[in-house]
Amino acid sequence: PMHADTPRRGIPLHTKILLGLFLGAAAGVAANLFAHDHPALLWIVDNVAYPIGQVFLRLLFMIVVPLIFCSISLGVASLGDLGKVGRIGGKTLAFFLLTTGLAAILGLTLVNLVRPGESLDVGTRTALLAEYADEASEKTAQAATSNFGVNTFVNIIPRNPVDAAARGDMLAVIFTALIFGIALTRIAIDRAAPVMRVLEGIGDTIMVVIDLAMRIAPFGVFGLIFSVTAKFGFEVLQSLALYVIMVLAALAFHQFVILPTLARVLAGINPITFLKRARAVMITAFSTSSSNATIPTNMEVAQRNFGVPKQIAGFVIPLGATMNMNGTALFEGMTVLFLAQVFGLDLSLAQQAMVVGMCVITAVGAAGVPGGSIPLLVMVLIMVGIPGEGIALILGVDRILDMSRTVPNVTGDLLTSIVITKSEGIPLNMPTDEELRAMDAA
Repeated sequence: PMHADTPRRGIPLHTKILLGLFLGAAAGVAANLFAHDHPALLWIVDNVAYPIGQVFLRLLFMIVVPLIFCSISLGVASLGDLGKVGRIGGKTLAFFLLTTGLAAILGLTLVNLVRPGESLDVGTRTALLAEYADEASEKTAQAATSNFGVNTFVNIIPRNPVDAAARGDMLAVIFTALIFGIALTRIAIDRAAPVMRVLEGIGDTIMVVIDLAMRIAPFGVFGLIFSVTAKFGFEVLQSLALYVIMVLAALAFHQFVILPTLARVLAGINPITFLKRARAVMITAFSTSSSNATIPTNMEVAQRNFGVPKQIAGFVIPLGATMNMNGTALFEGMTVLFLAQVFGLDLSLAQQAMVVGMCVITAVGAAGVPGGSIPLLVMVLIMVGIPGEGIALILGVDRILDMSRTVPNVTGDLLTSIVITKSEGIPLNMPTDEELRAMDAA
């Protein structure tokens, strides 16, 4: 989708999306300064800006289930025999857990050092809690029903896959797709081939829909960011600034230091080259704040810029979009500790270790969609004794953090596909910079 722009327009799509973001934030802050709480402004937010943003997001969500189902079952089926899936699947999961664990520990270490939760002024706390109390209690109710335990693993297997898909229960959808793909490898090739062709056709059709959605993305992003800043203006951005800066710093460290270092050590790729070639993935992730919406770009970049074989990219990247959430784990860990500090709770090391574990596991269960981790985050808060309403404090700034944490989420998936390719002894036939430029020109 990134290359679908018509040449005469000149401005590449990701630049337009970024422009939408800056203009939306600027317009929102300005509107808040000059027309704060004016009925007309609130009307514009509720009836123009927010709906435009929602139309864009819904177009993406609409195709998430079929996209994940098709790509995972195809990925598994084209990997062929179970032994291969077992080995590649095992390595993929181990690498997901490694990078996610590293991210969560990095986040907690930083919050313990900086302690940003002790700096928020009481007036702002009250205002934010009041504004988001309804939304927060709704999330609290959601979390109360999703207790973690043995049942979490049993529930991954859906009684009714259609119902699971309708509820957006992504782990169940993935499980169904995995089983379906494995089953496809167990039947005669001439029987399996037509089914796989249908799945491929559906996959291609979905890409066209994504392309359409991405064309209205600049307006969607403008609407989403405008509706937050118009309501809260600069104060929100300011009072939570330390928390936000800290989360962003930790995400940036993970994105620009840890992941490229792993690329160097485990795949022998120069860190600068890795980041340069992953640029399209990073920008798409940031602007859509959805791992799932970034799958097509990510698969294209893995194959085109890094020479990852199609079947490995098709298996690892969609799986990673739901299971490998480095940024989410880091953000959850930092947020739980930040809110504990705001509410004056001191968590012991054992409780913090439990937070890391829960962050890794809930990051696996978080939907790869904007705000997908919020209900799970509330569940972790309640487990360590922080009032669930505390989530209200961060809902206002969650948008920018959501966009930012999606970047390491998807870059981690890209890195995993490269590392798995290397570990399978398959040479990466990475094109040279000249070859890439020639491809872009074409």
